[in-house]
Amino acid sequence: MTTNEPHDGIDPSDFTFTRRAWVGAAPADVYRLVSDVSLISLWSPNASDVAFDNGTGPEAGAWFSGRNRRDGKEWTTRSQVVKAEPGAAFAFVVGGVENGVVEWSWTFHARGRGTLAEQSWRLLRHDPVLGTTRAELNALRDYMATSAETTLASLAEWVATDR
Repeated sequence: MTTNEPHDGIDPSDFTFTRRAWVGAAPADVYRLVSDVSLISLWSPNASDVAFDNGTGPEAGAWFSGRNRRDGKEWTTRSQVVKAEPGAAFAFVVGGVENGVVEWSWTFHARGRGTLAEQSWRLLRHDPVLGTTRAELNALRDYMATSAETTLASLAEWVATDR
């Protein structure tokens, strides 16, 4: 299959990544920062105005909304928390469990006086808004990987200087 053919036959599991960074805080503290989705705009180059629905918080099943930007465009997404294990893991699916397109997940592992934070991204299913060819999906994955690297580095720096 060439890189410019429509997504028919493309396996979504081909589009995933994990990035890691050491953060100078305990896993429980890093989890609290990451699972408070309203803070993500402090570190992410692509997200802002993120908030849980009224009366909810970082628990499995909870929903939140946020503004995203890429390539000069902005849009709002709805996401559903699928994992909330204090000090260990936090994950959500953009579009929710039943109609999700992408899963973002974080894991936290104690390392020395801090935490190895891992951020992963996984395409769950095809959606034309994300791209219709392998080349477009590869570009999206690579863009999101760079965004995750920036987010992790910014989180680590923020913890080191602002806590």
